[in-house]
Amino acid sequence: MSSDAQRPRPRVLIAGGGVAALEAALALRDLVGKRLDATLCAPRGEFVYRPFAVGEPYGAASILRYDLESLAEKIGVAFHLGGIFSVDPEAAVATDRDGVEIPYDHLLVASGARMLWAVPGSVTFWGVADEGGFGSVVRRLRAGALRDVVFTMPGGHSWTLPLYELALLASAVLAKSGIEDARLAVVTPEDAPMELFGRAVGEQMAALLQEHGIEVITGRHPVAFEAGRLSVAPGNPIKTEAVVSLPRLEGRRLDGLPVDPDGFLQVDEHCRVVGTENVFAAGDVTAFPVKQGGIATQEADAAAEAIAAAAGCDVDPSPFDPILRAVLWTGADPRYLYGRPTGGHGEVSKLDEAPPWHVRDGKIVGRYLTPFLDGLPDVKNRSLTVIPSP
Repeated sequence: MSSDAQRPRPRVLIAGGGVAALEAALALRDLVGKRLDATLCAPRGEFVYRPFAVGEPYGAASILRYDLESLAEKIGVAFHLGGIFSVDPEAAVATDRDGVEIPYDHLLVASGARMLWAVPGSVTFWGVADEGGFGSVVRRLRAGALRDVVFTMPGGHSWTLPLYELALLASAVLAKSGIEDARLAVVTPEDAPMELFGRAVGEQMAALLQEHGIEVITGRHPVAFEAGRLSVAPGNPIKTEAVVSLPRLEGRRLDGLPVDPDGFLQVDEHCRVVGTENVFAAGDVTAFPVKQGGIATQEADAAAEAIAAAAGCDVDPSPFDPILRAVLWTGADPRYLYGRPTGGHGEVSKLDEAPPWHVRDGKIVGRYLTPFLDGLPDVKNRSLTVIPSP
């Protein structure tokens, strides 16, 4: 028997059960086959496809849910139910919340971010269940009992696309219900809508929102909603009947790993956690300011390539080079955004009626995850995107 056959295979532990974790598992299997032993370690046994959440309260989409253990089996990796609580990088051991120690040779942290209440007095759109009462807001809009709503979000690490989708879908609900005298507004810390894509896209987004009768107030941070007034900074309070806010995001801290003041992990160009040797991170848990599924898959790909190379496989790892691809639901035909997160003048960014990439019905564009999910049986229709008639 050769020495290679006797040598144990490197162990890769993927901590998380979301987009970045699945993309990393798929990438590793493609890059190295069975030359690594990979384990998916998640606190819950379900993978939730969150981007469809904005459409669910409007009847425009249904959230997809998959059994994680079954997905892990299809990918060809092991599955461990239990969230990672702490990491000892020197001993190369992770410990779950039940006290189970899991040794590894390479660790990829893809545990996501915590969603926190951001604007006191507002209805928070949590993105999965109607825990914050957003469904009631939609029902009151559709019935004509609510005539003035502001959609807003805190500053910091986030992704603003859902904010505009919520407002656009609300506009479609009003139009379908024949309500013409209601007011919808977006209050955003941005200098222009979707400014991450640059000036050109910002101008197109502003025109699209105006076309749908949505007022946009930029450069304002929401503070609190009380007695029919949304306090903002800077500026005077804004009168409205209801406020819907996206949550504030905070990193999921793991004992033993260095984090920034907001709990996020700083990573290098290959998504290796700064200050560690064999610990990588991808997705919302990293300090990269854009928290978006497509970006998470790109970080996961970079980390997977670096892990494969570190494990001695014939892989030349590419650095993380973010490209933004997004599908904007409008209540009618979707729009497609493409660009780099430069915040500049948007010379290479665009907002089109047709996707500049191959897409089925999903909203996350991932090298491995998108075709993998496309090959699974649908739980329900993936997306309707158009608001049904009341």
